Amino acid sequence: MIHRPWLSLIILAVVLGLPPAQASPPEQLRAEAEETARLLARLLQAGRLAIEQNQALIDDVHTGNKGFTPEVFERQMYEIFRQRTGIDLSALAVKQAPFAVPSQARTLLPALIEASKDVVRDAQVVINQRGIGYKNFIPATFGSQASARFSKQSRVQTAMQPRNPKNEPDDYESSVLHWLSGRPNGEAYVSELTESGKILRVMMPIYYQRECLACHGGPKGELDISGYPKEGAQEGALAGAISVKIPLRAE
Repeated sequence: MIHRPWLSLIILAVVLGLPPAQASPPEQLRAEAEETARLLARLLQAGRLAIEQNQALIDDVHTGNKGFTPEVFERQMYEIFRQRTGIDLSALAVKQAPFAVPSQARTLLPALIEASKDVVRDAQVVINQRGIGYKNFIPATFGSQASARFSKQSRVQTAMQPRNPKNEPDDYESSVLHWLSGRPNGEAYVSELTESGKILRVMMPIYYQRECLACHGGPKGELDISGYPKEGAQEGALAGAISVKIPLRAE
């Protein structure tokens, strides 16, 4: 049975078709798809963390212009991503970039960056509103909106609705989440071929940070500032996962 914390599961379902002319060995195809999925998940998580780290500023009642512009957000997201992957996103456009990034990722990462910045740009009126504390611009809200924009711009199918019972994990995700719940907090992720090798599924775990506990911590059952019951979670506990699904064969 899936317990309440899994209702915070974040799904990023990415569908990528490969051109028929691309003739890569199966092992190379999987490796490139897996790295693309991993980088997309890392970038989405970096954006969420950038919002999370600025939550107190965003919800400041007394300050009007917070200075948390799309450009400031972008720099912070880049730095978090660099710390976690060793990749400098500002060098993506450089022809001889000093790192190996799959061609798919070189196309999709900038699209996700722009989608994420657009979300922060559109939220400026809310972020800079004085006299209101909780503004419902939280990592989950950011992720949901960035996902929708990313889908529209990149023809990548996404769905992100944290704490929504309709977005419970499917059987595969549920089994992986239960497996992850017994593993220590770390950088590991799960990658597996499904549907007779046609689909690569990658799941990147998300762990509760200290800032998350204001809404997801204790006491369990108490309503948080957004009106949802708290899960009673502890820092470092598994909160959910980013789930990426990539077809390995062209339609």
